[in-house]
Amino acid sequence: MTIFGRISLGKRAATVWAASAVAFAALMSPASAERISSPVAEFAGIDKITGRIITFDVYVDETVQFGALQVTPRVCYSRPDGEEPQTDSFVEVDEITLDRKIRRIFTGWMFAESPGLNAVEHAIYDVWLKGCKAKSDVPAPEASKTN
Repeated sequence: MTIFGRISLGKRAATVWAASAVAFAALMSPASAERISSPVAEFAGIDKITGRIITFDVYVDETVQFGALQVTPRVCYSRPDGEEPQTDSFVEVDEITLDRKIRRIFTGWMFAESPGLNAVEHAIYDVWLKGCKAKSDVPAPEASKTN
């Protein structure tokens, strides 16, 4: 493929260039919706010993313990209804070891539409993002009281 009559690219490079141009145009398009920041992240977890799967809500910047794991979402973003679903959360997961030390085992983005992409896979527990929520049945954590 020839671009501007001077630069010759192979088929693969031309495909990558075209895909990059389309992605850039989509990001710059005014039609793309803004992200909605939600106060609650909804996770699912499996205990591989018992085979039990549970769903649990965690408020942003709060920590919930699931087995030996501590899950802390820092943000949870989604898209408005009518837009293509795109839900992600920046999450930190720590493991409480047998000698009672806390060890970070995951820091990064989880994607609800691709749960296998960045799920936490532990020897006993797996955790993945299911979605973001505006509210939860779980009571909100109390603000720290100052004297």
